[in-house]
Amino acid sequence: MSLCSTTHICCAAFLLTAFSAQAQSPADFYKGKSVSVLIGVGVGGFYDLNARVVARHIGRHIPGSPQLVPQNMTGAGGARMVAYLADVAAKDGAHFGMIPNNFAAMQAIGSEAIKFDLSRFQWIGSPAPLTGAMTVWRTSGVESIEDARRREVITGASGRGAESFSMPAMLNEFAKTRFKIVTGYPGGNEINLAMERGEVQARYNFWTSWKSTRPEWVKNGDIRVIATMGPKPSDLPGVPSVTELVSSDDDRRVVDLIIAGTYLGTPLAFGGGVPADRLAAVRAAFDATMKDAEFLTEAEKLKIDVNPVSAAELEAVVTRVLKTPKELAARARPILE
Repeated sequence: MSLCSTTHICCAAFLLTAFSAQAQSPADFYKGKSVSVLIGVGVGGFYDLNARVVARHIGRHIPGSPQLVPQNMTGAGGARMVAYLADVAAKDGAHFGMIPNNFAAMQAIGSEAIKFDLSRFQWIGSPAPLTGAMTVWRTSGVESIEDARRREVITGASGRGAESFSMPAMLNEFAKTRFKIVTGYPGGNEINLAMERGEVQARYNFWTSWKSTRPEWVKNGDIRVIATMGPKPSDLPGVPSVTELVSSDDDRRVVDLIIAGTYLGTPLAFGGGVPADRLAAVRAAFDATMKDAEFLTEAEKLKIDVNPVSAAELEAVVTRVLKTPKELAARARPILE
């Protein structure tokens, strides 16, 4: 056989394989397959809890009913996992992840920790937006944000770049509070223990996370929320939002960039490049899961809020954040990094 004939046969085989892959329906692709749900934090945290409860239910709504397998990939505050999703994971629809909601703002300020481009990600959905809560322990002696303006309040954080650091730092900068931020805690559970031991007096967390991971603290009044970030919840009447504590319009725009992640909640996304029909199938499966009776029963039991944020809404928030004027992003950078 001549080299020319061999080349023609190889080209024809390649084209046939490519055509077959394109012609494969989402049901055919996902049938009998394991789909990885990547989580950039350790087991037991709020992101982990949300990702796992979605993973337990979304599979039966995806054509072909694949098995969903949660996988924790920690490192760099979740950036290691997101970089893997963007650059290493196959773009076939068998890998998606729960993206830390502060990464869009981190990309907007030009953070060196962000080695990927979220504008290329394909968003799936989020169970609900989140309300950030600056929270003090019952023995802190702090009753309100005014108290935190008058006296030093020790707050725990994992490190610079983490929301546990950036949110009290933002309040110090724009609301004139006096939080003394102590870093070095591996995660939220360790900060909680430090509050119980009296090492620190405060911690930033999501309000729904407090209700799902420490419901007894909420019920017993062990913690008090003195300021909120993002959507205001109906069950924290009288607690001021950070935007109400800021005096100028320019300051408010910088604050809006810093807290933009609260409107994303705990968003799920592919790293980009997934075929359109598979993307549409998984997005539809997510939407169906948010209405699924079994999912809603478990979410209620775990005290996870369900007020879905659609893929289009997630994309709109990320696009807006990434278009933040450079001069405003520059003001946010010392707080977010």
